[in-house]
Amino acid sequence: MLYPPNPAHIHLWIPNIFGFKGGIQVYSAFFLEALQKLFPNTNYDVFLKHDTYASTELSFLAHTRFHLAGSFPPALRTPAFALQLLGYGLWQKPNLVITTHLNFTIAAYWLKRLTGIPYWAIAHGVDAWNIERPMLKTALQQADCILAVSSYTRDRLLKEQNLSPNQVRLLPNTFNSERFQIQGKPAHLLKRYNLKPEQPVILTVNRLCLSESYKGYDKILEALPQIRAEIPDIHYLIVGKGDDRPRLEAYIAQSKLQDCVTLAGFVPDEELCEHYNLCDVFAMPSKLEGFGIVYLEALACGKPCLGGNQDGAIDALCHGDMGALVNPDDVYEIAQTLIQILQGTYPNSLMYQPEALRQKVIDTYGFHRFQQRLAELMQSSPVPSQS
Repeated sequence: MLYPPNPAHIHLWIPNIFGFKGGIQVYSAFFLEALQKLFPNTNYDVFLKHDTYASTELSFLAHTRFHLAGSFPPALRTPAFALQLLGYGLWQKPNLVITTHLNFTIAAYWLKRLTGIPYWAIAHGVDAWNIERPMLKTALQQADCILAVSSYTRDRLLKEQNLSPNQVRLLPNTFNSERFQIQGKPAHLLKRYNLKPEQPVILTVNRLCLSESYKGYDKILEALPQIRAEIPDIHYLIVGKGDDRPRLEAYIAQSKLQDCVTLAGFVPDEELCEHYNLCDVFAMPSKLEGFGIVYLEALACGKPCLGGNQDGAIDALCHGDMGALVNPDDVYEIAQTLIQILQGTYPNSLMYQPEALRQKVIDTYGFHRFQQRLAELMQSSPVPSQS
């Protein structure tokens, strides 16, 4: 057989996939879709902590059962969700539990203690680093398999926790290649942001959270005066909303950058592709990014990308084969590299071949490749079938 014997029943424990669309949510939806394509005859019970509804926008097998805990008051949601996971686990006794957030492994650990049901977990980024809670550390050590989205996440997890290298496997992020395509600069966005068609644009897509300022947009703002000295009509567009916006607005005003920076705020999913196509380079020189799906989306639109050389961007940009990697703390290096990219002198010629760049990211991180990798992992770490 191509795959191990089909598990008769799988429980998936997921924060949410239907409402908020962060990195973990997008990954979780792709993971469920790939799993169901590999094992279409398996029964799936999917437990969603924060969702209150199951949308028909995403395609799942008809016999997938969703259990929603989002209607519980926030103060009661975590214990109610944990009781739901344990209760259904004890009742249904699935062949395998897979959780797409490490915090849920504590419940999986207790379920395994009581029933012997194996569990897998997925490690993304900050959720996997600097873990100190003794119970969570134990739950990770007892997991049957941990899937890390990048070598950076895997290496940090192995370094900080007492885990076997064979226990932590790689399953990088993927993206929707049909949704993100190469297009011209959209006229309505040029008008919205008062830009000229030939005007060079740097783009960052990220939540503007005070807790996530490590994403690097601060450093690009610091680099703008240097960039403007070489490229006077440069414009920096930041897409995203969050509690860090007031601080950014104050810095932009203080630095007199109002005429070359636009905080676009929240952009709906259906406009994301157009925003990638509006830019000439996508830049997010982050320091603590678990992987960065946004790099893949920008690459699929044929755009040169700049990322940091200290985190999961190394994986996303294939160690520099698909983009520029810079020291995220070096404002001068960030500025000079962006100038090179925009002036067409950066030494990686692939960055100036949109169709080839798009094909490379599809071949490396497209959904078909994601599904292949998952099949290989399921085959090398067989799931016990129901006796």
